[in-house]
Amino acid sequence: MISIDTVYQRVLALANKEQRGYITPLEFNLLANQAQQLVFEQYFYDLDEAKKLDTDTTSISDMVELIESKLATFTSLAQVNGGTLYPTEINDVVTGNPIPVYRTGRIFALVGGNIVGSAFNYEAKLVDVNESRNYLDSRFHRAGLRKNPIYVRSNSAGGDIEVYNHNGVLDQDVTCEVIVRPVKAEWGYDVINEKALYNASRSTQFELHESEETELVQKILVLAGITINKPDLAQTAVQLETLKIQQEKQ
Repeated sequence: MISIDTVYQRVLALANKEQRGYITPLEFNLLANQAQQLVFEQYFYDLDEAKKLDTDTTSISDMVELIESKLATFTSLAQVNGGTLYPTEINDVVTGNPIPVYRTGRIFALVGGNIVGSAFNYEAKLVDVNESRNYLDSRFHRAGLRKNPIYVRSNSAGGDIEVYNHNGVLDQDVTCEVIVRPVKAEWGYDVINEKALYNASRSTQFELHESEETELVQKILVLAGITINKPDLAQTAVQLETLKIQQEKQ
């Protein structure tokens, strides 16, 4: 999570340095959410590109792991309806309000064991229709589907996927990863003596990973028509952190 006030103060400091003028809270909130969405979308592009490379290489494997860890905040498991239909929304764990599903990820099939509590979710592998038939028509290969389920993209109007394990097609006990968008960030404030003052209780912080703070600042400035070099971005961050420490000591 990233402090929206910290980002706003960095943006204001750099905008002032570049003689851009004052960026109002309304303007900042608009640009902030555009920037957050750009950073969020970049995760998927970077992940797809990384997976095209040799994931056995440590550096690539680490890159994939890092991106997936950044997406973990927005990822959860949800039931695949009837084993075929992707969920279109999930309920917020805090408010209970429905949240639209933005993307779906890996598919899992629950396989029960002989001992109570020994059931386990196994990740399903995506195959094409012809390959699925090779698995299902062979008793040897079919037995292997117990711990290595497969799924195909459905061509029927009534479903998205079809998942198979050693018992055949599954119509229950199928889950998938669902990814939701970051919540809308907002710098909340009260107007006192005609000046906007930050109000934490009326604000919503950025949900992105804390390492994205400088990237957010830079994208907001670009969207505002300001180009800043990275040394200036880093310097402003240090100055604001020093000021914050001094204020806390007082």
